[in-house]
Amino acid sequence: MLLELRAENYAVIDHAIAVFGPGLNLLTGETGAGKSILVEALALLMGDKASSEVVRHGADRAVVACVFESTPGAEATLEENGLDAEGTEIILRREILQNGKGRVYVNNQPATVTVLRQLAPELALIHSQSETLGAFDAAQQRGLLDRFAGISAVDGLAESVAAAYARWREISSRLDDLQRDEQDRLQAADLWSFQNREIREARPVAGEDETLETERRVLANAEKLYAAAMSAHDLLYEGSNSAEGTLRAAGKHLDELARYDHKFVELTQQLASARAVVEDIGATVRDYAEGIQASPERLAEIEDRLALLDRLKRKYGATLAEVIGYQEEVAAKLAELENRDEILNSLKAELARAAEAYRSTAGALSAARASAAKGLEKLAEKQINDLAMKVQFKVEVLAAQQEVHWAAHGWDEVQCLIATNAGEPLKSLTEIASGGEMSRVLLALKVSVEEGANLGASRNSGKVGKRKTAAPRTLVFDEIDIGIGGRAAEAVGQKLKALSRAQQVLCVTHLPQIAAFADQHFLIEKGEQHGRTKTVVRLMDEAERTQEIARMLSGAAVTETSVRHAEQMLKASR
Repeated sequence: MLLELRAENYAVIDHAIAVFGPGLNLLTGETGAGKSILVEALALLMGDKASSEVVRHGADRAVVACVFESTPGAEATLEENGLDAEGTEIILRREILQNGKGRVYVNNQPATVTVLRQLAPELALIHSQSETLGAFDAAQQRGLLDRFAGISAVDGLAESVAAAYARWREISSRLDDLQRDEQDRLQAADLWSFQNREIREARPVAGEDETLETERRVLANAEKLYAAAMSAHDLLYEGSNSAEGTLRAAGKHLDELARYDHKFVELTQQLASARAVVEDIGATVRDYAEGIQASPERLAEIEDRLALLDRLKRKYGATLAEVIGYQEEVAAKLAELENRDEILNSLKAELARAAEAYRSTAGALSAARASAAKGLEKLAEKQINDLAMKVQFKVEVLAAQQEVHWAAHGWDEVQCLIATNAGEPLKSLTEIASGGEMSRVLLALKVSVEEGANLGASRNSGKVGKRKTAAPRTLVFDEIDIGIGGRAAEAVGQKLKALSRAQQVLCVTHLPQIAAFADQHFLIEKGEQHGRTKTVVRLMDEAERTQEIARMLSGAAVTETSVRHAEQMLKASR
């Protein structure tokens, strides 16, 4: 649900905030007041294309922002894009600069317009006269039919189709890899054989290069190391002024002091310990020096070995462990090639079983859709004709069973067909020329789908695993009342009200018959302040609603008769 919408320096809006509630939110006002501007601002936050023309004159940028209640699907989209969730809400903000550039933020984190478009299906569907964001494409039509039938949650049918498709696709991909062009396969086999042999013959051991590098440094500096070790031994132990001799002499003096003063006893012991440490160090460096053997032959051998290992690392991995891992991988590929025919036959049999499993589940899904389509088209046709239209309506489910058409959602193409005039052939719903007709048809379809979904939920109440109602999202209708009036307008209002019981609805309207049904009624006003045109949005109380509906009834001059009529309409709508 949309909780709040803000706009700053956007078109004629200086600063406006609208706090929406559940149910039916209606926006009214004089023609040209800027009612559709708020819808356009929300469309920008759903990923619509931005233009620098929306920046208010004199401002350096326009800012639009909104707060939605979060949904599991929206949170999954955030996670896929590396964005953090903000509790139970999703905050969207978009800035449009004078130079045409802009910035997008989701939960106060930098994002992209692509992320907004990915979030849009989870948050809001906008249908206005100027654009068709979230266009009523094949996926939308299939989604409406599935919701009407409860297919997305009944007995896990949709999930079974998706799982069967994923399995079939995985095996098919493995089989395609194995059935590559014979020439490519032979070339790959030759390369893998060479690489496997080169690494195997070198017999690398993980960590071997580090050990050899240490030994190489010692051999390369053998004379320096021997001289340093022997010099250290001489200074510590052997020389006339060695550290050990000096400490031994000092120890004798401390022994003499300790005979008369006991506080030197501990110092004497500490000095004896130091002397033992010096002896140990001296012995160690002496043994090290005696072990140094300057061997040009061994040095050359190590350098050759290190060069070989470096060449392997440059070709197959940053470390010897990676080189060894690559050799094991290549050996496995060669083994697979050797057993290619056996593996090929096994995969073909496995693919046939996976294809049959998909056909079975996709066929069941297609049958469920075809059955539901009959119910939806009858209900939708009645609902559409209640909205001052006389149409013939059909929901067509085309089962494209060829493998090229297989998908995770099944193989069906769902298409809504309509004839808006008697004697005309049925055409695709998206070919309707009138935006007002499109809005009303979409409204009628939405109401029909929700009625079917709620009926299915009632039938399955208490039955675990039967149906889960999809998370509600915000539906936006702009200028849905074009070309209608009287009883038809009242019918539109009733249907919007019915739809708003399951989903939040925002609607821009010019008709009092529709405005009377609002749960929240917002007035869009345009005035002049400090020589500048300014549009404001405010939520009206009951008395203000009466005056606004009276204005919509009678025009600029509100009469007592129009006020009484407005009061009657509000009372009747309850």
